[in-house]
Amino acid sequence: MTTFRAVATAALLGLFAGVASAADQAAAPFALQWRTVANNGDTVPADSAARPFNSYNPPSVSRDGFVVFRGRSRGPEPPASGVFARDMSKKGGTLYPIATRGMNVPAPNNTGATFNEFPSFARSAIRGRVIATRGNSEPVWRYTTDDGETRVGTSGVFAAVDGVSLNTALAQLGLVPGFEQFLVPGVATPARFDQFPGAPSPTDEGMVLTKGNYSVGGVRQTGIFYRDLSSGDAAVQLIANSASVIPNLPAGVSGITFGSTAPPSAAKGRVVFVGYDNEDDPTYGGIYLATISPSPTLKTLMSIGDSVPGISGATFSRFGEGVSFDGANVAFWGTWGTQTQTLRLHCPTEGNRDRVEYCRDEDPATDRSTAERWQDKPIPVNQGIFVHNVSSGKTKLLARTRDDNAGIDGFDDFLYWTYSGHPPGTGGGEGDAEPPRWRSAAFLAVSNQGGGANSAAAFKARTGDIDPDSLTYETFIDGIYLRRGPNGFPLATVIDTTMGAAVIDPEAPAGARISSVGIERDGFRDSQLVITASMLGDDLVALHAPGDEDGEEESTWAGVYIVKIPDTFARAIMPRR
Repeated sequence: MTTFRAVATAALLGLFAGVASAADQAAAPFALQWRTVANNGDTVPADSAARPFNSYNPPSVSRDGFVVFRGRSRGPEPPASGVFARDMSKKGGTLYPIATRGMNVPAPNNTGATFNEFPSFARSAIRGRVIATRGNSEPVWRYTTDDGETRVGTSGVFAAVDGVSLNTALAQLGLVPGFEQFLVPGVATPARFDQFPGAPSPTDEGMVLTKGNYSVGGVRQTGIFYRDLSSGDAAVQLIANSASVIPNLPAGVSGITFGSTAPPSAAKGRVVFVGYDNEDDPTYGGIYLATISPSPTLKTLMSIGDSVPGISGATFSRFGEGVSFDGANVAFWGTWGTQTQTLRLHCPTEGNRDRVEYCRDEDPATDRSTAERWQDKPIPVNQGIFVHNVSSGKTKLLARTRDDNAGIDGFDDFLYWTYSGHPPGTGGGEGDAEPPRWRSAAFLAVSNQGGGANSAAAFKARTGDIDPDSLTYETFIDGIYLRRGPNGFPLATVIDTTMGAAVIDPEAPAGARISSVGIERDGFRDSQLVITASMLGDDLVALHAPGDEDGEEESTWAGVYIVKIPDTFARAIMPRR
């Protein structure tokens, strides 16, 4: 997928004038007061080389403005990398590290192993400073078996219940004598966890929930698990796994279990997750709610085959993995119908070298006839962003893709693609991680405002047309939009890629413009909204970390930003752009 280049704002506005003037399209923003949590002018805390930040994962935030994010510097290799926090509720709150590359992994650790990477994004609880993150390292535990010395534990889930001190929540040590609390629960044969895909979710009560993969008898299995960090050496507990029967099977169908689960979202003693019989081509499954307790009863919130609210005659065929949950409302992406269009995804040229080469040389779907390497993916034409209230059972459509045949204006895409995973046979401490592949995600966050069914949801969306020759979005607008519910308030633009960088960051170089924006599922709590944004400029002096010798890089500026959404925002029709 191409990145936004030097396309004049006026040209973009002219190109999409018909969409922008539609009755349900986003209104122009009014003066939101953005503040910088961190940007490329800040030095990475605890970095001995004093390198500045260069890139960021979308952040998470508490309702009081405590922000946590994953950030990294540019080289020389290895770059500084870690999980960082800043309390934005206090004037002058300082940026500080929670976990960094090269820091000792918390106990259990008898090898002196240090962190080498933090996959996924860091997440936070709603009220307090409880944070959770994944971490990779060299093996953390050495012990002797009948076969000799063994070293295990290259990946785990870690949490700081006070926002400062990191502890091990889940680890790959279940089969090590003395660490039975880390065993996979709910299986007859003792098993250890292989990996914890996605981002773990913490609660204010000190629970940490995660997706976990494991193997039994050589068969790969998956599930949703948690551990209570407030209870000392409490064992890992089961929410649902590959042996759990899908609860909402239609009449006449029985015994079908979860073949896949997605990373959960937890709040206020409950957890929500997506599960299917088959991840690649689901027939049964949906979105489920459960109390955080051992082997709870699953309540079905949405099912494949349910009617799509606001779309006559349509039924859901799939839900996005990244659901956002505030304890009362669930925001999710959904699709319906069978109509697709083709999008061309080009192999990455930067980042992990092994992953880049795997995409170019090993993926059987890659075109090798030219120097370019790509895959053509069918993407659903019919997509929407929804909010479901768990008490009333009502679901509201907030935004959808346009339907030219029906004369309905809307966005063109909610899905964004990344190439991620761990190439087999390479290092990096990811254990038995899933191999690289293209993965799509929709990005959204819900906030319960005023209790009950009152909510607001922010989401990322794209307006643009796929070029019929290149099969890519050659020109487009990406933005973050907000809608309040359930009373039919208008859609409002929070920020988008038609805007100058000064709108969000007064430190950005003169002439820069916003080129990309990011949000994640814990990025909107009460009125606090946090995002990432990157900026580009045609005539800027290139910005480099110390030691970089490459003078050909494109000029960039980026950061993590927070805004308090006024109560009046998106409650009335605002001027159109």
